[in-house]
Amino acid sequence: MNAPAAKTLKIDFVSDVVCPWCAIGLSSLEIALARLGGEVAAEVHFQPFELHPDMGPEGAEVVPYLSKKYGMTAEQVERNQQAIAERGAAVGFEFRMERRSRTWNTFDAHRLLHWAGEVGPSQQRALKHALLSAHFTDGENPGAREVLLRCAERAGLDGQRAAAVIDGDDYAQAVRDQESLYAQAGITSVPSVIVNERYLIQGGQPPEIFEQSLREIAAEAG
Repeated sequence: MNAPAAKTLKIDFVSDVVCPWCAIGLSSLEIALARLGGEVAAEVHFQPFELHPDMGPEGAEVVPYLSKKYGMTAEQVERNQQAIAERGAAVGFEFRMERRSRTWNTFDAHRLLHWAGEVGPSQQRALKHALLSAHFTDGENPGAREVLLRCAERAGLDGQRAAAVIDGDDYAQAVRDQESLYAQAGITSVPSVIVNERYLIQGGQPPEIFEQSLREIAAEAG
């Protein structure tokens, strides 16, 4: 007798590429999906959220910026960064916090991700991973033209088309519209994982939480 077909869930992963918990959450989600195997399948779509929408192209030093934004001391920020690195290592994501001295505006990265989503889900996911690694592992600016181009090519995307997107204004309104949509839906922090446009899993949860939640949602979805 054939095994029952896996239930397919639509997952909107609302996140930013300078959000460390988004890197952790994505790795955890992918571990959970691998564990669920033939039981649950997923169509993952990456949706935009800007942690620093008003930041200029020059970026800002991470520790002073986070200290001011969240009302923490520099020592508290450093301890938090170390805890994040340990959480990342537990799910297979390498943070090299000593290389990440600045944080950046990510609007162009979201425009490129939107285009990649039109090309295909596997290319969009590969680009998302490349951008997260460029920033958190290599300490690079994910809004810089050369970094965006390199990440696009690493994701198997057409370099000439990627350059045209980066150098123009393509998908700017589409990104703003999506950001507005999720803001109106009450999304104020990331990662926010929305399943079947109905269920919300908030934060960089451990794989076990994603696994249990997705199994329960799939069962309820019938």
